[in-house]
Amino acid sequence: MNFFDRAAHYIARLMGHPAAFVLACLAIVIWGALGPIAGYSDTWQLIINTSTTIVTFLMVFLIQNTQNRDSHALHLKIDELLRALDAADTRLVDLEERSEQELERLQEHYKRLAGEPASHAGTGAQAK
Repeated sequence: MNFFDRAAHYIARLMGHPAAFVLACLAIVIWGALGPIAGYSDTWQLIINTSTTIVTFLMVFLIQNTQNRDSHALHLKIDELLRALDAADTRLVDLEERSEQELERLQEHYKRLAGEPASHAGTGAQAK
């Protein structure tokens, strides 16, 4: 795992902790309490706007990295389960790489199977 992946994983875990939420709420309360002292000036508003924009901008990349990694790991696990089951429809392996039209065809196929009586529906392996 490279530096960015390690840092993104660590920061994502840290930011998902309840203490991070409490700290963010505390920062907003402190900022709000400083409003009367700062005279509710443009600078006072600019501080919260700029800081939240920067944090949001950076967190988008960290969250996307974490979700991509988690999604990839989940796909690999599901692919392995599909490969390990004899009755599984292995057309579903790497499904995320398929076109929208292919996904729609498969969805219709499984809708039809779900509508058939269980004794006639068969398994995915038989429907290939």
